[in-house]
Amino acid sequence: QVQLVESGGGLVQPGGSLRLSCTASGISFSYYVMGWYRQAPGNQRELVAYISTESLAIYADSVKGRFTISRDNAKNTVYLQMNSLKPEDTAVYYCNFNARSSYWGQGTQVTVSS
Repeated sequence: QVQLVESGGGLVQPGGSLRLSCTASGISFSYYVMGWYRQAPGNQRELVAYISTESLAIYADSVKGRFTISRDNAKNTVYLQMNSLKPEDTAVYYCNFNARSSYWGQGTQVTVSS
């Protein structure tokens, strides 16, 4: 059974940092492009970053230079290091991969507030 489990969210002040993790099970993790998405209240879910099987990373313009996506295939885990956080980064963050279906984790809440 395929499962994605995110962790690492929380409350942080503007300018702070968080590191999100997403651990996958039930898949050959190294074969898949992995992505991080986020959804703020009242907004559509949007792509934050994705990382290829060769660890090439693509970022949304809104997070470029502040966020870093990485993967550890030995641990079946994808990470999102988030620095210089802003209030507008507040959202539920989800990891994702696509096979014959689209798979999502349960999400982890990130709140950036003073």
